[in-house]
Amino acid sequence: MILDAARHEINLFLLALGYFSRIPMPKWVSYSPEKLNHASRYFTLVGWLLGLGVACIYFLSHQFLSVNISIWLSILFSLLLTGAFHEDGLADTADGLGGGFTREKKLTIMKDSRIGTYGACALVMALLGKFVLLQETHNTILCIAIAYALSRMLAVSLLFDVDIASDPDTEKVKPMAKAQSLTDKIILLASALPLIFLVDWKTLLLLTIMLMVIRQIAKAYFNHHLQGVTGDCLGATQQVSELCIYLALIAQGF
Repeated sequence: MILDAARHEINLFLLALGYFSRIPMPKWVSYSPEKLNHASRYFTLVGWLLGLGVACIYFLSHQFLSVNISIWLSILFSLLLTGAFHEDGLADTADGLGGGFTREKKLTIMKDSRIGTYGACALVMALLGKFVLLQETHNTILCIAIAYALSRMLAVSLLFDVDIASDPDTEKVKPMAKAQSLTDKIILLASALPLIFLVDWKTLLLLTIMLMVIRQIAKAYFNHHLQGVTGDCLGATQQVSELCIYLALIAQGF
C-alpha cells in the first residue's frame, strides 16, 4: 500500500512537471483529468525545480560570460524549458482585457492564437523587466529560485476559490479546474516552506503580504472582467507576481 501511494505521488509530480515544462515524461506516467487536477499540489515544488534549473544556467554562463549575457541566456533557457507557457498567457490576457469591451469578446480574443498590440507590449515589458531587475540583484540564483516557486504557487492558488470563466471544453485550465482537495492545498503551500531558511523574517513578511495583496487584486480584477479565471489569466498572474517578487527582493537587498 505504501509503495502504491508513493508511486501515485510520483506520478502526480511528473504530471505537474510535464504540464509546466517541455521536459519529456516517462512512458509509464499515466494521465487523467482527475490526476492532473490533484497534480496541482506539486506546482510550487515544480517551480523550485524549474527555478533552480534556470539559475544553474546563469551560474554556469557567468563563469565565462558577463552578467548581462548570463541573464539573457537564463531567460532564453527559461522560455525553452517552459515553452513560453506563462508568457503566452500574459500576452493573451493583455490582448483580451485590453481589446475587448464585453466579457464574451474578451474571452474570444484571449482564445485567438494571434498576438496583438496589447499582448506584444505586455510580453516585451515583462521580458525586459526580468532582464533589468535581475541585473539589480546581488544573489541572482536565489532570487530566480524564489520567484519561480512563489509565483507559480500564487497563480495556481486562484484555482481553489475562483470560478473558471470560459467553456470547460475549450479552456486550457480545464483539467485542473474541477475539485482540488484540502491535501492539494496543504502540499501546495507547504512546498514554499524552504523560503523560511532562505530569507530573513522581514523579507518573509514583505513577500507574504505582497503576494496576498496581488492575489486579492488578481481575483477581484478577473472576477470583474471575466467572472472567473482562464489558463491565460493564471499565466499572466504568474508573470506579474514574478516581477513583483524580484522587486521586493531587490528592495530587501538581495
